[in-house]
Amino acid sequence: FMAFRKYAFTLSLLFSITSAVLFFTVGMNYGIDFRGGSSIEVQAKGQQADIGDIRERLTGLELGEVQVQEFGSARDVLIRIGTQGGGDIAEQSAVQKVRSALETDYDFRRIEVVGPTVSSELAFNGTMGVLASLLAMLVYIWIRFEWQFGLGAIISTFHDVILMIGFYVVAGIEFNLTSIAAILTIVGYSINDTVVVYDRIRENLRRYKRMPIAELLDLSMNQTLARTVLTGVTTLFALAALSIWGGEVIQSFTVAMIFGILAGTYSSIFVAGPLLILFKLRPGALSPEEVAAAKEPPAQQAL
Repeated sequence: FMAFRKYAFTLSLLFSITSAVLFFTVGMNYGIDFRGGSSIEVQAKGQQADIGDIRERLTGLELGEVQVQEFGSARDVLIRIGTQGGGDIAEQSAVQKVRSALETDYDFRRIEVVGPTVSSELAFNGTMGVLASLLAMLVYIWIRFEWQFGLGAIISTFHDVILMIGFYVVAGIEFNLTSIAAILTIVGYSINDTVVVYDRIRENLRRYKRMPIAELLDLSMNQTLARTVLTGVTTLFALAALSIWGGEVIQSFTVAMIFGILAGTYSSIFVAGPLLILFKLRPGALSPEEVAAAKEPPAQQAL
């Protein structure tokens, strides 16, 4: 694995920069949670909802941006209305217009109104939640391991977050509070995967004191590879089931989670480990004496 670290670093840097550029230029498809507006779930009183008919009824209401889409069963419809710009009174007025237009044929299951002030607070709190989780993990790993491990774990996890943001931009998936939950879940998953690898590296550092760091990292990766792959695959199976049968409501969460699991597995192998070489975890590990010692069988080195 360490033989490919330069290629992995280049690839990760390229994708991270691209994700950052897309975030600041194209921007994300923010949902009502962050833009403000109304989200209305309705259910047809008949056997099936008519999306075209709903759009036609709402067209003349002067509501601005309106999105109508199916979710769940054929009777369920989700209506999203952009912020009205007139405060809470304007938002409630827009909801009342929709109710008057549809209530004869549809039952209103859920109505959620988010004002501009609340949406900005949600965006700030969500961002601070992600940063606080990264900081807490950095402090813990810094204390539990050496500083190289802490910094490496945070960089690899931040790498996963950046790639997930880029994925949201490219895929055009709506970014809402569920997306924040997906990112925080991936942060926890990625850091857990990385800590497992780092723990094995730390054990091998004590066992093979004269082995060059690159070979020691390869040994540690091989010892934990089966666990890393199996954990990722079993998680992907569960997410695939949620994506297929979970319905439209959690579709953005599961799709983002699938991408995040793939990114986290990649970073645990090709980013977190090689960073320890960059941070000189074992200075002078490639000295001639250690290179000669590394050629000894591991059993002899352990003795």
